[in-house]
Amino acid sequence: MELNLSKPICFFDLETTGINIANDRIVEISVLKVFPNGNKESHTWRVNPTIPIPKATSDIHGITDEMVANEPTFKELAPKVYALIKDCDLGGFNSNRFDIPLLAEELLRAGVDIDLKKANSVDVQTIFHKKEKRTLEAAYKFYCNKTLENAHSAEADTLATYEVLKSQLEKYSDLENDMNVLAEFSAHKKFADFAGYIGYDKQGREIFSFGKHKGTLVEEVLENEPGYFGWLLNADFPLYTKNVLTRVKLRKLNTKL
Repeated sequence: MELNLSKPICFFDLETTGINIANDRIVEISVLKVFPNGNKESHTWRVNPTIPIPKATSDIHGITDEMVANEPTFKELAPKVYALIKDCDLGGFNSNRFDIPLLAEELLRAGVDIDLKKANSVDVQTIFHKKEKRTLEAAYKFYCNKTLENAHSAEADTLATYEVLKSQLEKYSDLENDMNVLAEFSAHKKFADFAGYIGYDKQGREIFSFGKHKGTLVEEVLENEPGYFGWLLNADFPLYTKNVLTRVKLRKLNTKL
């Protein structure tokens, strides 16, 4: 079964220095772009993260500091990545919770103005967990009857993710071959940011989902406690979260003008 696409979708996977969205960096990125006519193009880049790769992390994906010392930084690669994913939907395995948020951080650090929230995000892991609740290797075996070689290689994981989604669509007749529907089905609770610090109330207004102001409207807190806004901008929060807070604050100021 081929995917029913109205625009290209980019399946991608990241290997990183760790799992902290705000502080860790990409060491490898692989993108498989699938076009509505079925054509595909694939790109894989090793990346110099500019920070050390912990040994425990290297033991998982096999990429060491020495292997990426002479590779381009993500800032150097960012224009190519942007050109590849611009105006595309996104697909991945655990991508909604990790890969997309971390990619958004790297793009912001590189000065690339792209809002990944505007793209449909099809998280194959979420579909898998809602249906079967297993790992990528098990998903590949279960849906495709294949053994995933070189697991934790960005390219192998990306290709496997693409094949798993197509097999999921063949297996589940109630799973519609439509990126809008798949994005909705694979979504977790909706947040204004990627990291889950800013949620929405029933009226669709931004609220804090953590800390002493949990459940309180963001615009009310920022207006009544300007010092809290300053603390948030200087604290160790993801750049995308800070951008969301800034947009809310500016929107509130504009309504007063």
